[in-house]
Amino acid sequence: MPAVTKAVIPAAGMGTRFLPATKSQPKEMLPIVDTPVMQYVVEEAVESGLQDILIITGRGKRSIEDHFDFHPELEEILERNGKAQLLSQVREIADMANLHYVRQKQALGLGHAILHAKRHVGADPFAVLLGDTLMTGGTMPCTRQLVQAYERLSKPVIAVERVDRDKVGRYGIIEGEEVGPGLYRVRRLIEKPSVEEAPSDLAAAGRYLLTAGIFDHIENAERQRDGEIGLTPALNRQAHEDALYALLFEGKRYDIGNRLDYVLTTIEFALRRKDVGPAVREHIERLVEQLRGGAFR
Repeated sequence: MPAVTKAVIPAAGMGTRFLPATKSQPKEMLPIVDTPVMQYVVEEAVESGLQDILIITGRGKRSIEDHFDFHPELEEILERNGKAQLLSQVREIADMANLHYVRQKQALGLGHAILHAKRHVGADPFAVLLGDTLMTGGTMPCTRQLVQAYERLSKPVIAVERVDRDKVGRYGIIEGEEVGPGLYRVRRLIEKPSVEEAPSDLAAAGRYLLTAGIFDHIENAERQRDGEIGLTPALNRQAHEDALYALLFEGKRYDIGNRLDYVLTTIEFALRRKDVGPAVREHIERLVEQLRGGAFR
């Protein structure tokens, strides 16, 4: 069984829910305090042992490539001004992994984006990390947990999380049976079901460990009504024709694909930091007192 060394990060979406900010910059480059979302995702892949990373981009996404490139002029200024720590940070960003890029010229869905990795992946297993989803906590990164599960099972594995029943309509929900602690054999996924239709509260969480067979499943799966090529139909073919597992990962997921979750994520990440956390906490406490007094109504 070949080792898992490759990761694919789809990042070609338009980010319309973040307009006007995303008119001129990718949503994946929006900062959580001072670090772009995409950097966190790449760091997760690297910390999971994956050094060969393909990012699927689109029009208007050039800043992703620029961020992970060297910047000689900036480095010279930082060095001249004696800012050694900042200089080290910007150099580490460019050195962290072997990054490759390919453009998705039409926004035709997640499955269509992943098809762009077919030549790069070849016959190897690979991880998929959505570029607008962050994972924290746990004894190891979420993607590393999937790698270890794949090494035991030799079958594709997707990360899932428990969600409130009234929120199942936002996600792909799995139907299956538990075959080990936190491990499920998937029968099917249902995309954004109603509360009544949802077979469980286990939602796909934006991390996948797939094999090369997924490309045939994507190409042969039924297209969506709007013509897009989704990943869910291909995963259902995988579950029906061979096997697909779901792992209830250890940690917490942050979906920054909408304004509210983005703001809440930024606050949580800021609170964890030693440099700004105490001041942010004090400010929140003052705001709470003002809210109790009737402010912001």
